[in-house]
Amino acid sequence: MSNVTRFDPFSMEPVSEMFQGLFRPLRGLSLDDTPLSHVKLDVSETDAAYQVKAELPGVDKKDIDVKIDRNTVSIHAKSERNKEQKDGERVIRRERYSGEMSRSFSLGSEIDDAAATAQYQDGVLTLTLPKKAPADRKRLQIN
Repeated sequence: MSNVTRFDPFSMEPVSEMFQGLFRPLRGLSLDDTPLSHVKLDVSETDAAYQVKAELPGVDKKDIDVKIDRNTVSIHAKSERNKEQKDGERVIRRERYSGEMSRSFSLGSEIDDAAATAQYQDGVLTLTLPKKAPADRKRLQIN
């Protein structure tokens, strides 16, 4: 039986130490560490309205801001996590998280912002965005 070994050009001692970890992402600079970077959106449409579901886990309802401008929807959320110390508890290590997320997208029709509704439950923001009725076009009489 023969042994098959794969040649690794970086296996030489000085070269391997120089390039070790070069192609791995830096943990401190990665956006994947924040829970808000994983926000997922689902957008569905009927003849009368759009429905948007956005996952915002761990965000308080008061920290969510939704703006509608014609057919553009903007969702802004911020999250701060602080654990309070209980009496008689000795803190050895405390970690905090603070972050913001903002997402904007355009829809195919203008939205009736007066009739739009938003609901936040179990970390999911649900927007019901009725479409604006198309305005009747006025035909000009040519004299």
